[in-house]
Amino acid sequence: MSHLMNTYARLPVFFTHGEGVWLWDSNGKRYLDALSGIAVNTLGHAHPRLTAALTEQISKLIHVSNLYQINEQEAVADKLCTLANMQEVFLCNSGCEANEAAIKLARLYGHQQGIDNPAIIVMEKAFHGRTLATLSATGNRKVQAGFEPLVKGFVRVPYDDLDAIHQVAEHNHDVVAVLIEPIQGEGGIRTLDIHYLEQLRKICDQHNWLLMLDEVQCGIGRTGKWFAHQYTSILPDVMTLAKGVGSGIPVGACLAAGKATGTFKPGNHGSTFGGNPLACIAVLTTLAIMEEDQLVAHAATVGEFLQQSLRTRLATAAGVVEIRGQGLIIGIELNRPCGELVKQALAQGLLINVTADNVIRLLPAMVFTSAEALQLLDKLCPLITDFLAQGA
Repeated sequence: MSHLMNTYARLPVFFTHGEGVWLWDSNGKRYLDALSGIAVNTLGHAHPRLTAALTEQISKLIHVSNLYQINEQEAVADKLCTLANMQEVFLCNSGCEANEAAIKLARLYGHQQGIDNPAIIVMEKAFHGRTLATLSATGNRKVQAGFEPLVKGFVRVPYDDLDAIHQVAEHNHDVVAVLIEPIQGEGGIRTLDIHYLEQLRKICDQHNWLLMLDEVQCGIGRTGKWFAHQYTSILPDVMTLAKGVGSGIPVGACLAAGKATGTFKPGNHGSTFGGNPLACIAVLTTLAIMEEDQLVAHAATVGEFLQQSLRTRLATAAGVVEIRGQGLIIGIELNRPCGELVKQALAQGLLINVTADNVIRLLPAMVFTSAEALQLLDKLCPLITDFLAQGA
């Protein structure tokens, strides 16, 4: 009997080690990892350069308190701000911590505008985390049920619906910000229309709201740009990152620009482990390798090949609703719940995920090659075809 709290429906497999996009279990069986820890293992498993950098840092210094100056943290802030064209960074440990920081920043920004009960517009089917505030901002009743009362101060609207934003602006004068994912990951790999995001930027400017983008899953090169919103002409006031930024070492970040800059003062927010030297070396090494190996452009190329190949191979499979995504964040929507495909794929030596009940989610590491993409297609497409044929 396990003494772990029963918080995960774990699959019956123990992984012992990995290399690149491959994992091996305790029986020596090899698996093609098309999930990369849900978009975390940017460089795959056991990247030799990352391993060496972390090993060297561990031998010198793992952690010091944020009571002191940390040179590596300054370097991470400089690098992320340069890539994102933003001004400030708060470093933490996870995506929900980054989003929690964004929510607190928006509330403080509202109070500084003289608004006593600041509200944030959030989206249906969004996912921002599992802390109480981020859970409240999330638009999924399944993950909220049982945890009421939720945190107040969120106004929920349909995704990709500008009229709904205009209606809130007309009737709710306590709104101070909009929090939105450019691509909804947990919501089924749903990508925002570029026009919507550009118009949303204008609406936020008109009302002096903060535009806050949750790029926890879609950021750090995964879409083929450093950040998903860079497919548009807009800049956010606040952007949150996590998952792939440390390639497996827990790191989250909340970036600020423009009118959001300078909102936090000493004592307003903090994180014990956030941005410690080990985490920062993971970020700096990950970003350096990504730049030197041109992994952002690589993600766009391999992602496009995967999507086009999926469309070709599944063209005659009745029950495939849509294949969508950007770069190496890909969703295959079926016309029925398909969670059992995860176990079937595992048995075939393939790691995938299903989200929103009926969307197969692929989030391979950024080092995924075209040859490995072909192996993924050879394993996955017959599974989907057989699954749909059985339910016909």
